[in-house]
Amino acid sequence: MSQYQQDQAAFAKLIKEQGSAWNAISPEFAARMKTQNRFKTGLDIAKYTAGIMRKDMADYDADSAQYTQSLGCWHGFIGQQKMLAVKKHQGTTDKSYLYLSGWMVAALRSEFGPLPDQSMHEKTSVPALIEELYTFLRQADARELGNLFNQLDAAQANSGDVAAIQAQIDNFETHIVPIIADIDAGFGNEEATYLLAKKMIEAGACCIQIENQVSDAKQCGHQDGKVTVPHEDFLAKINAVRYAFLELGVDDGVIVARTDSLGAGLTQKIPVSTNDGDLAEQYNDFLEVTPVADLAALKNGDTIMKLNNEIVKPVRLPNGLFKFKDNTGFDRVVLDCITSLQNGADLLWIETEKPHVGQIAEMVNAIRETVPNAKLVYNNSPSFNWTLNFRQQIFDTMVEEGKDVSAYDRAALMSVEYDTSELAQIADEKIRTFQADAAREAGIFHHLITLPTYHTAALSTDNLAQGYFGDQGMLAYVKGVQRQELRQGLACVKHQAMAGSDIGDTHKEYFSGDQALKASGEDNTMNQFD
Repeated sequence: MSQYQQDQAAFAKLIKEQGSAWNAISPEFAARMKTQNRFKTGLDIAKYTAGIMRKDMADYDADSAQYTQSLGCWHGFIGQQKMLAVKKHQGTTDKSYLYLSGWMVAALRSEFGPLPDQSMHEKTSVPALIEELYTFLRQADARELGNLFNQLDAAQANSGDVAAIQAQIDNFETHIVPIIADIDAGFGNEEATYLLAKKMIEAGACCIQIENQVSDAKQCGHQDGKVTVPHEDFLAKINAVRYAFLELGVDDGVIVARTDSLGAGLTQKIPVSTNDGDLAEQYNDFLEVTPVADLAALKNGDTIMKLNNEIVKPVRLPNGLFKFKDNTGFDRVVLDCITSLQNGADLLWIETEKPHVGQIAEMVNAIRETVPNAKLVYNNSPSFNWTLNFRQQIFDTMVEEGKDVSAYDRAALMSVEYDTSELAQIADEKIRTFQADAAREAGIFHHLITLPTYHTAALSTDNLAQGYFGDQGMLAYVKGVQRQELRQGLACVKHQAMAGSDIGDTHKEYFSGDQALKASGEDNTMNQFD
């Protein structure tokens, strides 16, 4: 007996026990509503999706072809449509997640209006978006199951294949998938990080990504001026997130430790070393310093320290920040990653300046010398010019192989004139296989695009506006949008149903019977799309 049938039987027993006062309650309708609302709380979702991520991580360890993917979503509707599309085209939501980008929260969801990615947005907007995303995904479940229940009713009334439809209901795959949620640098000290992490987990997050920048000086990973914190400070925040997971009963919650050290040349403070070779000493060893030969020559306010048995003065900028030695980013990344994994993180995020499999693999291989199962969440960022980067990579490879590149200008490879060239075709194929290649060769477990739906919204709106406000008029919408929705089978062409009118009508019928005033009658224009 399926869970749906068990629920019907349980409700029938309960209703019978209540006597005539509950005669209007249908055990079948109650069972349907329960089935359509499988996840009652955000914590239910966090516990369920944490298990999915742990299984997926184990699958990847056994076979790197089993990598996972996500797209960044800035609204619940966007997340819902994404997962409906994934399920429609791929037949399953397996290995597909959502990504919640702090950049998009700042740019699109702040009450201050558009903001840069500098942790200036309201931190409560992050758990609010998690809750919103899962509200829309749960509604997708309710809608799809509602359609199946309608099919079941029709099959029962017309001697249809009841068993086949019942099997679809019993084996229904939910649209609820893991969200990797960006907590930036923690929005304050470790207590602030813990409090916000709790809110995010309570909203449904099973995976929290945190970065090693200074919280009040946080910058976008693809901009300059990034300032990192000592390892001890970062590990305290990892601990804070873990305690939040454990307190709320999500024992297998996932923590992604992000390092921005590859592009960060500054630190805000010098940590105190208490033992030879400890993390503080290793961190300080990357500082750019000058030897102090004469203490009397020091000026008021100069900072000096003993490093490697030598008295030195760290280079300090006018803003009070200390500078790392040039060309130490690689080694700092490797130390950051090893330290994070050895102190509670589950996955790594290395923010790079370009999408280059070889560069990523070099760092991951160095990390894996100490932590063999180290694996990454990687930002397939729209901040990269993918076309130019990969065309230049292919150009450089051709030069190394002694091939003739006289037909190409390396600095102008983005030009449309190269779009049909052999070089461009090879580059496009490398872009197409980048995720599989990097999963196999560079330890990338999860590929995400942080801001894709920001750009798709802008592009589709631009295309519509160009025609609609130009000479195409209404044809721009009909041909470019509605006709495409119909041809491609998008459920949201029936926008009233997508917004919940059909679910509401069904409920009204449950509650009021034949007296229900329903919206989906003969005069509903949505019938034109049947």
